[in-house]
Amino acid sequence: MLSYQELVTRAIGVLPMAYAPYSRFSVGAALQDTRGRVFLGCNVENASYGATLCAERAALAAAVAAGSRDFAALAVVSSGPGVCLPCGLCRQVLAEFTPGLTILCAEPNGAFQVYTLAELLPHRFALRA
Repeated sequence: MLSYQELVTRAIGVLPMAYAPYSRFSVGAALQDTRGRVFLGCNVENASYGATLCAERAALAAAVAAGSRDFAALAVVSSGPGVCLPCGLCRQVLAEFTPGLTILCAEPNGAFQVYTLAELLPHRFALRA
């Protein structure tokens, strides 16, 4: 398993790959599963803003496509000032898989704050069986 700092470094590494011509707000994400595998994602904007894909969901999609369903930690970093927190939509999508996920909200310089997904999304939507 990578250390939290190593996971943040991986997210920073993918940050330049973001496609953000409209907002100029690049985001990189590194999602580690419980087996130690790391999946990277970056935001991909679209002229039709609703079609934009966030970095967190891009990393999650890569993980799911590789057969992963159980996650340990997510690092997310942006080109903006301060730490980057996942948007509400990303929080809900991540909660589908790991409601207690550890989230490392980082700055481009590598400094980060640690949260749990449950802290950031205390009342997630869930279908009742």
